[in-house]
Amino acid sequence: MRAIAKLLLLIAIIFGTSVCWGADWPQFRGVYRNGRATGESRLLEKWPQGGPVMLWFIEGLGKGFASVSVVDGTIYTTGMIEKTGYLFAIDTNGKLKWKEEYGPEWAGSYPGTRTTPTVDEDRLYIMSGRGRIACFNRDSSVSVWKVDTLEKFQGKNITWGIAESVLIDGDKVYCTLGGKDATMVALNKHTGQTIWTTKGLSNLSAYCSPILAGGCLFTMVEKLIVCVDSNNGKVLWTIPHETSNKIAAVTPLRYRGSRVYFTSHGTGGTMIRFTKKDSEYTEIWSSQALDSLHGGVVWVTNPRTNLYGSDSKGNWVCQNISTGEVLFKEKLLDAKGAIAWADGMLYCYSEKGTLGLVRPTEDGMELVSSFKITRGSGKHWAHPVVCNGRLYIRHGDVLMAFDVKKK
Repeated sequence: MRAIAKLLLLIAIIFGTSVCWGADWPQFRGVYRNGRATGESRLLEKWPQGGPVMLWFIEGLGKGFASVSVVDGTIYTTGMIEKTGYLFAIDTNGKLKWKEEYGPEWAGSYPGTRTTPTVDEDRLYIMSGRGRIACFNRDSSVSVWKVDTLEKFQGKNITWGIAESVLIDGDKVYCTLGGKDATMVALNKHTGQTIWTTKGLSNLSAYCSPILAGGCLFTMVEKLIVCVDSNNGKVLWTIPHETSNKIAAVTPLRYRGSRVYFTSHGTGGTMIRFTKKDSEYTEIWSSQALDSLHGGVVWVTNPRTNLYGSDSKGNWVCQNISTGEVLFKEKLLDAKGAIAWADGMLYCYSEKGTLGLVRPTEDGMELVSSFKITRGSGKHWAHPVVCNGRLYIRHGDVLMAFDVKKK
């Protein structure tokens, strides 16, 4: 009987722990690039005073604003040390597994890495702030290929450096580099060879990472919202979309198949419905309320579906996703910032270093808990990541892991 009791206890521990583990986070803003953690459950609905328990932190990652990707128990990020970009692999105990340089990084205004590694099968892909795409074996750190895209496609860098996290689908790596007749390009993910470039479109990049929906690539460039056929690079349509500072850095947000939301600082948001078959789009609504700079937006159903994020003036905003109606707009935290969602809660990370646990409501947002990130230095611009019951926060050369599981 004692042996059976021990066995039952072991099973309870295993299953009690495993139910809070979710899917991996293989690229910028998660599996679907929408800031939503998949499969997470039994996470804390309120944090202790001072914040959740910090499991570990690791220093020495260099300058950077990149967040992390997490796959198969390994965490990947980038950082710049003495003007050189490095790719880091870290285990779930916070120990460095390996680091590998991938070339010169952005040393201009706000120096450091911008982009998060994209993990695909046994390889890693990274684009530097100077437009170099590099592919590595993710287990051995061996370099597979590198392409200087700005040089190859006659592109021009932008004021604060390329900030796109590359997108992979099938055998293609998609990137936006603003070359002549090559605003967007598709490379073979195995070799780095060119598959296609967009024709008749010569707009500079605008810090935006694209998404794929229904065989179409959606992104924002210097003066346009663009829709491109992912198979051949044909430009299906464009929408004028010009900002005063030429920043359109928020990844488009797909909602329910054929709807995509775009927003940027000063210009505001637009919800469209697209049909690839007819190469057409319909504008559903537009609003200035949620003009996010680069912190991203998420959608949550509770019970109706709303958009959540922060505007350029530091308000945290909730809008009805179907109509654009503003339901909530307040100084919830001490500044604007980045947002993610997991297990029914919002994780809001302000540019002043305050991390808030926020409950989305049908008509607003409720701040439940908050604490300050005190390690690291520089701007608090990296996006929060929730994966396998842990909250990862990057600040400067430090990466922190917090335990957000219920006990």
